[in-house]
Amino acid sequence: MKILARIGIGLMVPATAIVLAFLLVGPERSWRVFGEPDLGPVAFERLQRRATPNDALACPQDVCSATAEIRPALYPVDARKLRFALAKVIASEPRMTQVASDDGTLTDRYIQRSGRLGFPDTIVVQFFDRGSSRSTLAIYSRSQLGRSDLGANKARIERWLSRLAEHIQPVE
Repeated sequence: MKILARIGIGLMVPATAIVLAFLLVGPERSWRVFGEPDLGPVAFERLQRRATPNDALACPQDVCSATAEIRPALYPVDARKLRFALAKVIASEPRMTQVASDDGTLTDRYIQRSGRLGFPDTIVVQFFDRGSSRSTLAIYSRSQLGRSDLGANKARIERWLSRLAEHIQPVE
């Protein structure tokens, strides 16, 4: 019985120390142990999906060779107006930080953290003109940590596109 008690105490002390360190340092700094939260840019034309189920992709068929779960709509505005409308949607999201923006390629990159533990996800969005004042977009959302995201990345993309459609009604 004494051995079991010592083992229990031996496990509780390090576990308590880890939890306290996490609480004191905060999730943003704690997760940096696993690398930078910003996973960097992507080239949608050459994108290769992960082997683990912790990413999601919305991409027009003529842009991505990678398999996308979601095919984004065509919108009756140019790419810059579409970018502005989605930026308003994204700005209303909690725990969101823009980490990069390229006006030349109409590409933006964000980090959104989960509510409880602050897990970081990197989201890259690129906008494409389609002529006749029409445009579309590609969104790639991926988690820094974990093997599975429990559908969080796909749900994020679907939520953003649904809210975007409230601002700009898709053509198709």
